[in-house]
Amino acid sequence: MICVLTGGTGGAKFVDGLRQVMPPEEITLVVNTGDDLMWWGLYVSPDIDSITYVLSGLLSRERGWGVKGDTFLCLQAMGQLGEPTWFHTGDRDLAVHLLRSRLLAEGKTLSEATSVICDKLAVKAHILPMSDSRVETRVDTPIGELSFEEYFVQRWYQDPVNSVRFAGASDAEPAPGVIDAIVSAHAVLIAPSNPVTSIGPILAVPGIREALCRAQGKVIAVSPIVANAAVAGPAGILMAAEGLPCSIAGIARAYEDFLDVLIADTRDAGAAEALRGNGLRVQCTQTIMRSAEDKMALAKTVLSFAAAGLLSDKPAARAAAPFGSVND
Repeated sequence: MICVLTGGTGGAKFVDGLRQVMPPEEITLVVNTGDDLMWWGLYVSPDIDSITYVLSGLLSRERGWGVKGDTFLCLQAMGQLGEPTWFHTGDRDLAVHLLRSRLLAEGKTLSEATSVICDKLAVKAHILPMSDSRVETRVDTPIGELSFEEYFVQRWYQDPVNSVRFAGASDAEPAPGVIDAIVSAHAVLIAPSNPVTSIGPILAVPGIREALCRAQGKVIAVSPIVANAAVAGPAGILMAAEGLPCSIAGIARAYEDFLDVLIADTRDAGAAEALRGNGLRVQCTQTIMRSAEDKMALAKTVLSFAAAGLLSDKPAARAAAPFGSVND
C-alpha cells in the first residue's frame, strides 16, 4: 500500500498516472481540505472532488477540474437571480455538493460523507480528508485576508501576498485512518502540489508531520517547481511569501524534517547536484505532465525509485519542525 498526500491540479494529474499503473485498491490518498468553502449554502471540497472525479473517470481533462461534459445552467440561472457566479460549479458537480451537504447535515463527518460518495461513484482507492475538522487556508493581502478560493479563483491570484495561515489548524485532528496510512505505508508520496496551500494545510494538522517523520516507508516528494518557476499557479508567489526560494531547494526546505527523496525535473540537474552535496537524495526525471503517457511515465518512475534498493537505508526519525505561518 502507498499513501499519497495531494491537492491541486498537479496532484490530480499525478494521481491520474498512479491509478493507471497500480491497483487503485492499494492507494490511500490524504487530501487537502484547506480550500473547502460554502457556496450557495452547499459544502464544496474542491480537492477531494478533483481526486474523486479522477479516480471515477469523471474529471474534465480540458479544464482540469469539475466533471467532463458538464453543463452550467444552474450557474447561469443563479447569475440571473443576482447571486455570485465567480466559482464555476457545473450542474453534475452540484449533485455531489448537494449530496455531501445533506450527509453532513444528517450528522456524518466529512470522512464518512466522502466514503459514501466514493462508493456511489465506484472509486476503489481510499480517499481520506486530512481532517474532519474545519481548517481554512487564509491568504493575507494588501486588500485584506482572503480565503484561498477568493484569492485563487475570484481574483486570479493577482494580489501580492504578505503571508498564509491555516485557520483552525491548531485545534484540528487528523481524520480517522490518516496517521495509520502514513506510518504503515510501503512508501509515502507527496504529489507535485503547491507546498504552501495544497500540502501546507495537511502538514498543519497536529500529528501529521510527526507521522511523516516516523513513517516506515520512504517519503518521496515530486517537485512542482521546474527551473525556478512553478509549473502552474501561484506556488512561487506563495513560497516567497513564506520565506522559501522558488526552486527545488525551497521544496526540500519545506519538507526537510521528513523527506527521504526529492524527485526533480531533468532541467534542474545542476541544482539537484548541489542538494546532493548537502546530503539529500535527489533523482531527476521528466516531471511535466502534458499527456496521459507523461502521467503514467512519471508515476512508474516514482514507484521505481520507491522500490529501488538504493533507498533501502531510511534515516532515523527526526524531530518535526514548524512550517512557515502554520498558525491559528
